[in-house]
Amino acid sequence: MTDLEIAQQAVLRPIRHVALGAGLTGKQISLYGRYKAKVDYRAVFKKRKKDGKLILVTAINPTSAGEGKTTTTIGLADALRRMGKNVVAALREPSLGPVFGLKGGATGGGYAQIVPMEDINLHFTGDFHAITSANNLLCAMADNHIFQGNALGLDPEKITFKRCLDVNDRQLRYIRSGLGGAKSGVERDDGFDITAASEVMATLCLAADFADLKKRLGDIVVGYTYDDKPVTARDLNADGAMAALLKEAINPNLVQTLEGTPALVHGGPFANIAHGCNSVIATKCALRLGDYAVTEAGFGADLGAEKFLDIKCRTAGFKPSAVVIVATIRALKLQGGAEKGSLADENLGALEKGIPHLLRHVNTIKNTFGLPCVVAINNFPSDKPAEISTLLTKLDEAGAQAVLSTVFAEGGKGGVTLARKVIELCEKSNDFKFAYDESDSIEDKINAVVTKVYGGLGAEFTPEAKEQIKRLDRLGFGKTPVCIAKTQYSFTDDPLLLGAPEGFKVTVREVKVSAGAGFVVALTGKIMTMPGLPRVPAAEGISVSDDGVTKGLF
Repeated sequence: MTDLEIAQQAVLRPIRHVALGAGLTGKQISLYGRYKAKVDYRAVFKKRKKDGKLILVTAINPTSAGEGKTTTTIGLADALRRMGKNVVAALREPSLGPVFGLKGGATGGGYAQIVPMEDINLHFTGDFHAITSANNLLCAMADNHIFQGNALGLDPEKITFKRCLDVNDRQLRYIRSGLGGAKSGVERDDGFDITAASEVMATLCLAADFADLKKRLGDIVVGYTYDDKPVTARDLNADGAMAALLKEAINPNLVQTLEGTPALVHGGPFANIAHGCNSVIATKCALRLGDYAVTEAGFGADLGAEKFLDIKCRTAGFKPSAVVIVATIRALKLQGGAEKGSLADENLGALEKGIPHLLRHVNTIKNTFGLPCVVAINNFPSDKPAEISTLLTKLDEAGAQAVLSTVFAEGGKGGVTLARKVIELCEKSNDFKFAYDESDSIEDKINAVVTKVYGGLGAEFTPEAKEQIKRLDRLGFGKTPVCIAKTQYSFTDDPLLLGAPEGFKVTVREVKVSAGAGFVVALTGKIMTMPGLPRVPAAEGISVSDDGVTKGLF
């Protein structure tokens, strides 16, 4: 059966019952039908309880072979619950871009899914639409301010804040807006980001509460004046209206796994072009409600996990207790040079060549960030006994703990061994640290990530990037975390350079501030903040039957 068919055949518990199991009363949730609800985060924050253990699930760099990070996250949560543990999962919301494009959704797979799967992967509770509307309202008010006389002196050629849309659409990356004469606005260069990469998304996800969200929205820099002074959403009096659009979206969404484990799903920034983590508020709620909070960060440990640890944990004061790194034998063989069409064939040579890729991620988590970790080998039916044995032996020789996981096929039952190891790691103290100090220069922070996380020699900055850094330093934005936008497929900025390359440098071509989110963004290589659709978009296979049943959704 497909993931969608498995999800549609599941017998779901009414969300009221799931909420009660998580310690939430009817007054602390707002129902969105029978199986979805918004959680009043304020009520959860008031609960007098010691926060639970925070478990981060990350992965090796993604490949077309698939890694199963979200599936493992959900399966681990179910496994912990099977063992009698009080656990709450905290996940990101799917973007419509991958849903209708190429990658798919973000609700797990097989028998480790969150449900109702089709609702979550499509409109869900409307958070993405609210974020898109708030973002585009700010853009409209900025352009209207210029049209109505431009009292602030906002230079149309120095507007840095883009419109957004939650659909992959390369046609909108670079546009000329305001065409049609004087009555149609001020003509200028413009463009769109995908909503998952927007600053409003990052701002919502890093806000501590609604008061903090309002402040952060006001801090968003729209552009610069003719004499190079920043103009913010607060200067345009747009922050209040933006907050009004987001007053419901700030509350986390409650759903359940196929096995009835509560899951908070909230916020969805991409990890290759944004910070890649669910909201701080959802994670805090999971920690307050559960003895164990299982969360995930997007793409590989070089992207999502680094940003989770260096940005989100720094911002919110979180300290993880354990990290799970998901890997597959198929993907490691691809990292080791095997052809995509031959991944089902036994290939010990390619596997051994791919193992250093995994070990670099293990080294990052253990030595750069000082956290205990376990490798979860996401078991595929095509994995050969000799390959499994080789991988476990090589990891053991390298001092890396590893277990097999079969949660895709067996749900929580297939993750019990992993759960036992995670509990063991959680009971140990750790020496969590960041990859850089916030007081370091922008260049030093970027270099620290390239050397300590990617394994490279450092970063090279284009002349434009150097000038942009000077401006940000002058304006007081130099002492914030850095969010590096980089291809998810490689440790380098070259998506074709797989494995564990050495001796490389990463080129930084643009540096800009996301003042609302509270970090500086460094764009590397050819990374785009508005993806395009593939030759055959997934949207071509999606439809709805006459009786309202969704078809073709993974």
